[in-house]
Amino acid sequence: MIYLLPILTVFIWGLNAIVNKMAVTIIEPSAMSFYRWVFAIAILTPVCLPRVIRRWSVIKPNLAKLSFLGLLGMVINQSCGYFAAVTTTASNMSLISALVPLMAVFMSVPLLGKAISRNSIIGGAISLVGLAYMLGEGNVMFFLSKSVTPGDALMVVASLSYALYCVLLKRWKMHLPNDVLIYMQGFASVLMLAPIWLTSDKLLPPMEGMPLILYAAVAASIAAPWMWIKAIDVIGADNSAMFMNLLPVVAVTLAATMLGETIHSYHLIGGILVISGVILAQIKRGKITISNHQYSIKIPLNR
Repeated sequence: MIYLLPILTVFIWGLNAIVNKMAVTIIEPSAMSFYRWVFAIAILTPVCLPRVIRRWSVIKPNLAKLSFLGLLGMVINQSCGYFAAVTTTASNMSLISALVPLMAVFMSVPLLGKAISRNSIIGGAISLVGLAYMLGEGNVMFFLSKSVTPGDALMVVASLSYALYCVLLKRWKMHLPNDVLIYMQGFASVLMLAPIWLTSDKLLPPMEGMPLILYAAVAASIAAPWMWIKAIDVIGADNSAMFMNLLPVVAVTLAATMLGETIHSYHLIGGILVISGVILAQIKRGKITISNHQYSIKIPLNR
């Protein structure tokens, strides 16, 4: 039963990729992230605001860091995801997002001064080949003759942003509860997303889009992070991280069944290579000596 928590979390985030794609035809991408966090913050405020007030002496010196984390994890990452959904598939979005743990591993070398293993280097090469194979629709050298679609490029930016978010979250230890961290980042992101929201043609959320907004706000932004953090506490960060490798599998399956997306052989082969590379990079052996410390990054707090 304890493994139900990470499984449910992966399912919620996998379904959120489908929600992103469904929202494109109903809600403007410039507004979706704003609505998501406005509703999430409204729900969290009665619980989190008293805790913020009690810990304000710790929060105040870290406001710049919290705002920058919100910019990376909630503004750039999620906004790029919503804009990407206009010109790419949910399958591509989820498979590109699968590279986040691997990106975080390599970013942790200069930013955390940590060691990198031979497995990480080999896994990184395998994953990049898989990504090129998928984006090139079976042609690994596609970039010599054609460019990446705007949506796929935006998802790469979103993944890089979220990987940096994860590493900086580890680097900047602020000794704050996770709910307070999420609340303050979400509050800062609402302020930063407001100018983007004001460019929308319709400032009020459409009624037919409310189920999608509420799913993103409640399930993906509140319930799933809580379950993920609880899973880490119960079964450990390493065991929980392995479940995240199922995320693209869940998302691609849901995309095929719910959106009718066609899953081609290059999705399967490229996806298998991407996931295999990420799993290989998570196996700790054959370490190259860059420093003498181990590291552990709790990958998502919000997706």
